[in-house]
Amino acid sequence: MSEELDTDTIVDRIVEEDPRYPRQAYGFMMEALKHTTGKLPVRRHVTGQELSLSIREYAIRQFGISTRFILSQWGITRTRDFGEIVFNLVRAGLMRKTEEDSIDDFDDMYDFETEFDRNFVITVDKTVC
Repeated sequence: MSEELDTDTIVDRIVEEDPRYPRQAYGFMMEALKHTTGKLPVRRHVTGQELSLSIREYAIRQFGISTRFILSQWGITRTRDFGEIVFNLVRAGLMRKTEEDSIDDFDDMYDFETEFDRNFVITVDKTVC
């Protein structure tokens, strides 16, 4: 008999098997993928590199100057962690990969301190002031 599991149950099992990242990190990753594919003119597969770059933008939009802090609270301190989460989701059947995809695609895409701290720019809407 086939057991149908909902996404929450599947993520709970992933976290139980690999406790490095909390369930919030998995929810964030699935939302980041949705954000990434939603920007494409045509629905297609997204590479690890593309997803990593899009996550940077999405995370800053979601968390602002707190991005690096929030990600680190979830155990995410480098782009390789994005790959670890994605491949856990792939193994659980919540994301897909191609034969060409590798966890190494997520290695060293950018430095978190540089992107989320040093290069962070606070913009002020002058029409509000």
